[in-house]
Amino acid sequence: MGNIFSVLRFGWAYLRRYRTRLFVGLLFSVLFAFSNASFVWATRTITDRFDPKPAQIQESAPAKPGITSAISQRLKEMNTSAREFMEPWLPRIGEPLSTRHIVGLLLFFPLLVAFRGITDYLSNYCMGWVSERVIRDVRLDIMEKLSTLSLDFFNRSSTGDLLTRINVDSQNLLRALRQGGADLVKESLNIVVLLTAMCCLDPLLTLGAMVVLPACILPLMVLGKKARRAMAASLKANISQSSQLVELLGGIRVIKAYNLEAAEIERFRKTSGHLVHAGMKGVQAKELINPIIEIVSMFGFGVLLIYIFKAGRTGSELATFLAAVMLFFLSIKKLAGVRILFEQANVGLERLIEILNEKPKVVEPANPKPLTNFKSAVVFDHVTFAYGEKAVLHDFALTIPQGFRLGIAGESGSGKTTLVNLLFRFYDPTSGVIRIDGLDLREASLHSLRNQLALVSQDVTIFDMTVAENIACGRAGASREEIEAAAKAAFAHDFIQQLDQGYDTPLGERGTRLSGGQKQRVGIARAFVRNAPILVLDEATAALDSKAEGEVQAAIDRLAEHRTVISVAHRLSTLSGMDKIIVLEEGRIVESGSFDELLRKNGVFASMAAKQGIFPS
Repeated sequence: MGNIFSVLRFGWAYLRRYRTRLFVGLLFSVLFAFSNASFVWATRTITDRFDPKPAQIQESAPAKPGITSAISQRLKEMNTSAREFMEPWLPRIGEPLSTRHIVGLLLFFPLLVAFRGITDYLSNYCMGWVSERVIRDVRLDIMEKLSTLSLDFFNRSSTGDLLTRINVDSQNLLRALRQGGADLVKESLNIVVLLTAMCCLDPLLTLGAMVVLPACILPLMVLGKKARRAMAASLKANISQSSQLVELLGGIRVIKAYNLEAAEIERFRKTSGHLVHAGMKGVQAKELINPIIEIVSMFGFGVLLIYIFKAGRTGSELATFLAAVMLFFLSIKKLAGVRILFEQANVGLERLIEILNEKPKVVEPANPKPLTNFKSAVVFDHVTFAYGEKAVLHDFALTIPQGFRLGIAGESGSGKTTLVNLLFRFYDPTSGVIRIDGLDLREASLHSLRNQLALVSQDVTIFDMTVAENIACGRAGASREEIEAAAKAAFAHDFIQQLDQGYDTPLGERGTRLSGGQKQRVGIARAFVRNAPILVLDEATAALDSKAEGEVQAAIDRLAEHRTVISVAHRLSTLSGMDKIIVLEEGRIVESGSFDELLRKNGVFASMAAKQGIFPS
């Protein structure tokens, strides 16, 4: 029961948003429960008609005042009224069959079933309506939460795990709320109503029927734990499979180039085997519930038959009570399935709560100050930073005046990209301060800070949208004229015009319809439309061939005009136009100067340049 309450407690924060529809669904669940009880009354009414003598209502001794006696008395009054109403519509054995009797027999059970079916449908519809919106809200909250988390969270999380949480875990929660939630309400009410009806029919017989109930609960507890373990194993396998799928699709060129198709399929087959094994364990736990409860209930049924024959009860009483017992244990069986659903959902729920409770390391200040119209300098004031225990930057100090062009060089792992990450405040310094126009970035509004910056990186992200929409990602609300002007400035207009639908051409996932140089120019157009005063180039031409590099570099040179430029480059020739170049080694500046000065120093920069065929003139 604890897991059911955990799921419902989590869901209530969302369910209450739709409480009107939820209340209507619960109301129809109550009516559905009473429709089940009406079958007990209908069975008794029909079986009584096979007795040639009308059933006499026995006058019993006055009951002691109390809630139980009041309920019993009210039920007897309702039963009497119903019987009086049905008397002219139902035939009795030995009496002539009239037209009214035929109509009554034809419609008696269909009307009851129709009422039961309609209330069941409306209950399920309302609960499904609410559940679908609850899961939509949960997924939106998860996505919103992910968008606020710092990069360190994504660096330690796998894509497959995050996809599984958003899709599989939320889907299991949806199943529990939509199917399990409706059955939990309906079947619980069914049990209460049917138990009340059985007690009114025969309290002693009801007590005997309930003897077998504990025998149903024990296997339910064992199988519930088994289902939970199976779901945990299934999620683990699902994460592995999703991660492998992401790797397969993302690295398909490398896989084909190295003839790794068979190896990847074999990896996928093994993971799929683990997923099937875990899934079947869950199926076993769920499907064993029904036969176990049915076998146990049949033992109880046998005990009841012994008691009924020994007590000499009538066939009418036997049929009525057995109908109630069968409906009662049918509800028990459904509730057992509900418990399995909630056990499975609770595993994923814990993982969803983990994300919702995750705290970003980079947070918006309580009273953010806006950054507008960059006009002074970017200052790194004795900045130290470490991703883990080992520092990547050590006591780094640097001032970049407005309008200055700074080049950053160094071997891989020297701290170049870390400087970019700190400037965009993807991370905060371990110690020291970064300021723009004298304002500590930790005091600035994140939105206004990033509005001052435009990024063109080696790996340009192309979204599954049109060309125009991809360029407009640089600035929300950019007009079509501004988009086309940015594309022309980035030397992208000509190739865009040659696409099937021009600026309205969908580019597909990861921009597969574009070459590397074309992607870069779309990224530069995005930076143009942003019109930010600080331009950050992170290995912007590193992956391009010489022809594409020349085209892209021309676009970058135009973009850099009248802007402050911070250019990180491995291809040192792209830094020749910088006002100053700093060379990093293990997070420290080991050289600085102009391009020609550094070549003539014959130091670290000159050594790196020589490897690329660049020598002093």
